[in-house]
Amino acid sequence: MLLPRLPDPVPPARHEIAVSYISRLATLHGMDPQTLWMQVTRPDREGAARRVPIPEQLAALTGRSVHALAGALPELRDAAPDWAMFRHATQSGCHLCDARHPGGRVVRLLPHHTYVCLRHGTWIGPPDIDHPAVGLAQLPEVIDAQRRHHLLLRRYGWAAAYDAVLTAFMICAHIWADGRLPGEDFHVWHTWDSRTYALIPYDHAAKSYTSYSTSKLFAAIYPEVVGLAPLIASPHWRQMACGTATEQARFFAEVGKRVTYPYSKKENGDAVAHWAIADAWRPPSTPLTAYTPGQVRGKLSPLHASRAARHANSVKWYSRINRNQGRTLLFHNHLKPVLLREKTPQYVKWEGTVWHSSRTDDLMKEEVARRRRELQAGAARLRNQRAENARSNWVNPADTAPPFPSSSS
Repeated sequence: MLLPRLPDPVPPARHEIAVSYISRLATLHGMDPQTLWMQVTRPDREGAARRVPIPEQLAALTGRSVHALAGALPELRDAAPDWAMFRHATQSGCHLCDARHPGGRVVRLLPHHTYVCLRHGTWIGPPDIDHPAVGLAQLPEVIDAQRRHHLLLRRYGWAAAYDAVLTAFMICAHIWADGRLPGEDFHVWHTWDSRTYALIPYDHAAKSYTSYSTSKLFAAIYPEVVGLAPLIASPHWRQMACGTATEQARFFAEVGKRVTYPYSKKENGDAVAHWAIADAWRPPSTPLTAYTPGQVRGKLSPLHASRAARHANSVKWYSRINRNQGRTLLFHNHLKPVLLREKTPQYVKWEGTVWHSSRTDDLMKEEVARRRRELQAGAARLRNQRAENARSNWVNPADTAPPFPSSSS
């Protein structure tokens, strides 16, 4: 039995998750969110605790067509979208866009390429502690970087763009963390420091950086990241990066036109050279986890105490004089897919994984060369096996008749 239509069925926000929309509807009409959630959802499968929305019930409740609702709510789409195209964690979007949707907090499932709200010029960034989106009026280059990110997405597809942008984030984070060359007048990390001061101003009343968020550090390097990403996404430049010494030199020279490179002494590690040696010949990295539609309860999860405590510690650390913003980015979960491309070697602490991502020593080169030979040999055996299987379809044993009559019969 379909539910009656609500008096004030406000529309859903774009990319909003179902539990957020249903919770807002319940709040606006003075209903219990859990009760309404149970009425418009069903178990994901028999005996499962996780529940998914019923499109027909939600359409009857709001007076909107299933097609219109599915355009805004990804969980209602049939067939289901490729969840790997979305971030695995939900987050808040632009606070100015959310102000148009009454009833409470708006939680969205955003695609990987959404970092800036182009309508209002605000930074959304990767999933982080819920802070109001910061305005980018003073940093128009960050807004323009989002437009160039869309061009990258249309040219190379979401998978290549996803890997390229995260890899560029990782490289720029290494440059910001380790880039300390003499004559530091025009190096790119000075630009990043200036943007950080604009994004995270000092609160003199509280005597702290109360507006600090790690997501804003991603905004500081985002323009250079999008400038570097086409080199990583392009098959031509990837082939140059893992090619001969002359081709690699050309690739490194092109990198140097977009960011400060080389950014440190060779003995201190080189994230660009490591990627060229160890990863340029591999397929693009994929997300480690994907979003699972549905939810057990019809209420939005509050901010966990451990996350709040971790954020408070980050604010204290950022208030220090000798802070290292690039190292903070390397320890953020957003960069895990490109730092964990290979399951081996495994390090006990994350510091080892970060250190490995800039290794260029002879032992690392030998291990990469051995692994590459193994993969190429396996691919060659697979091609030969496929060729044998294809030929075997036309070869008949000696004691069987041919599949077609001969011309003499």
